[in-house]
Amino acid sequence: MDLQLSGKRVLVTGGTRGIGRAIVAAFLDEGAVVGFCARKPDEVAATEKALSARGAVTGSVVDVGDGEALAEWVRQSAGAFGGLDVVVANVSALAIPDSEENWLASLNVDLMHTVRLVRAAMPHLERSEAASIIAISSVSGRESDFASGPYGAAKTAIVGYIHGVAMQLAEKGIRANTVSPGNTYFEGGVWASIEAGDPELFQTAVGLNPTGHMGTPEEVAAPVVFLASPRAGRISGANLVVDGALTRGIQL
Repeated sequence: MDLQLSGKRVLVTGGTRGIGRAIVAAFLDEGAVVGFCARKPDEVAATEKALSARGAVTGSVVDVGDGEALAEWVRQSAGAFGGLDVVVANVSALAIPDSEENWLASLNVDLMHTVRLVRAAMPHLERSEAASIIAISSVSGRESDFASGPYGAAKTAIVGYIHGVAMQLAEKGIRANTVSPGNTYFEGGVWASIEAGDPELFQTAVGLNPTGHMGTPEEVAAPVVFLASPRAGRISGANLVVDGALTRGIQL
């Protein structure tokens, strides 16, 4: 299926590792022009070099917790691309333990970076004929689990925020959706760290998966790219759960 993304201009926050990197690669494979950001210069440079063979990709060093820096990245990217069609808010602080510091980090990085990205991109999305906003939440934002607290609460708030954005922007032809992955395994990721540091928790988490294994970044990226594409033109305000039937609640 042609997702009609060739030439579309896309921004992805947190594009050097895991789900974010897989999202960048998947958009490139569809012919999109992609800009991504992350905090570490060496990882940004290495990722840009590795993915450049797949298409037009530009990496930038940005701390999304810095609202002014995030807005400037969006402005410069839109100028370089001649506009924007899709933005994907992917970055998470992954601040799980219940502490004051982690509450502030989760609200600023997970939630407010999503809000600021949407605000900064809005003037450019309003001029697009295929405008789409995607925010990455989590199954921890849908039901209580070990990550409830700063992380889970911020992820719940993202779903609520994006649903409201979808309603407010529908008349402008701008779609907004959330994707909520289940536990996703990749080298260097949180579950690889838990596997090494707390193997009992890791095995418990794997055992909860009806498929018998965790997901991969690529398995999350594919539905993200479809949902962002013009092929999903009637889908807005949705929270797409990508978890291999992990969560037990019925989403009505």
